[in-house]
Amino acid sequence: MFWHDCKIHAIAFNEFNYKLMFDLDYIFKWVGPEEDGYYGFWISPVTLIFENVYDLDISLGYTLGTIIESLERDNPSKPKNSDYINKDVEWEWTIETRNGVISFKSVGYIQYVRKAPVYQKSQEIDFKDRGGYSFSVEKSE
Repeated sequence: MFWHDCKIHAIAFNEFNYKLMFDLDYIFKWVGPEEDGYYGFWISPVTLIFENVYDLDISLGYTLGTIIESLERDNPSKPKNSDYINKDVEWEWTIETRNGVISFKSVGYIQYVRKAPVYQKSQEIDFKDRGGYSFSVEKSE
């Protein structure tokens, strides 16, 4: 999966079950450049959830939007609680954005698509069209 240029609208951490959640606009496909020289995008609001998260460090400067430059994982190791969570590998994750870095350890992620992708000229869905902020895992119409 590829998260470059995806906008993060909101971040939440559920310390009860150690989940780190992102509300973002996921770009499924870049189209173009078209005749006008610009790209189009197939894009949808999604909820991205990382599981069994710890060593969370968020260092973001203030800006009008947090856009992902890259999302990478390194240094696989055995989770400290592997017997309890039934997972054998965790990684160190780094999310580089245009205004800072988010890093943490996690066993992996699940991404939930909340609406069918739509084609548009912008890499960001209008706040009203995306249904505001959400961490829902349900698909809406």
